[in-house]
Amino acid sequence: MKRLLIVIMVLVSLPVISDAQGINWMTFEEAVKLNETAPKKIFIDVYTDWCGWCKKMDQTTFQNEDVVAYMNENYYAVKFNAETRDTIVWGSNTYINEGGINGRKGTHQLAAALLQGRLSYPSYVFLNEKNQLLTVAPGYMEAKDFMPVLTYLSTDAYLKQSFKDYIK
Repeated sequence: MKRLLIVIMVLVSLPVISDAQGINWMTFEEAVKLNETAPKKIFIDVYTDWCGWCKKMDQTTFQNEDVVAYMNENYYAVKFNAETRDTIVWGSNTYINEGGINGRKGTHQLAAALLQGRLSYPSYVFLNEKNQLLTVAPGYMEAKDFMPVLTYLSTDAYLKQSFKDYIK
């Protein structure tokens, strides 16, 4: 009986152990706040609950050991649901989701602002250490294609050369 109880306790704790080894996701507000005292670039995964490619990104690329390690070391990583109902204050602006029509959830104003009105999911927003937009990268990416994007932006290579030249 004791062995069974120990086995059950170990099995129940496994998801907690594997989650601890993933990307350190935080809220938008947490990332902006941390950026005030310990500047770092911010990565924002803009997703929706109904997006199949978003789920695939979560299950594959965002589980890749290299992506996880690099993201945690070089970025504040934010998961942002483009349909959230949360009110978000950023700077002097307040962003909300006014709701959709015909049963739709509507798009949050911050998602629309970050994506510059190009609402495509998943999309990845990169902000510099001053919370200024660097770029938006839309669509599912495998880890092998995603890592060069992460390194190109985090190392400031974008200031010296095009992405096309960078990946050569």
